[in-house]
Amino acid sequence: MLGSGMARGLVKKAVAASVAAGAALVAILALGATIFYALQLVVVPLAAAAITFLLFAVIALAVVLIFVARSEAEDEEDEGDVSGLGQRAYMLFRQRPILGTVAALAGGWIFLRNPALATMVAAAFTEKSHGSRRRR
Repeated sequence: MLGSGMARGLVKKAVAASVAAGAALVAILALGATIFYALQLVVVPLAAAAITFLLFAVIALAVVLIFVARSEAEDEEDEGDVSGLGQRAYMLFRQRPILGTVAALAGGWIFLRNPALATMVAAAFTEKSHGSRRRR
């Protein structure tokens, strides 16, 4: 029953993420309404709507630019030469956590079913090419 427990955990995480996203949306809408009504006390309603729109557009643009810059910086760091099974697995978990988890579970299942096959696969991943060899 390993699969049902893992699926149940994923569903709980998805529900928690949905609730958090919904709460964040309501908070942002309430903040926008508060800013609009506060500006409406000072300027005409049309200007208050335009100022509120521009404020949120600038905030959204700033967030996008920050995340794009951070993503480009991480891509430059990740381009280093990765050798060895441990480093490859670490990079897989870091870049694609769901795929890394599935690969780890599949590897564990293969190891439990046939340890010799798992050893051969690990040896194939860690083996380095030696270039041209001389035969005697």
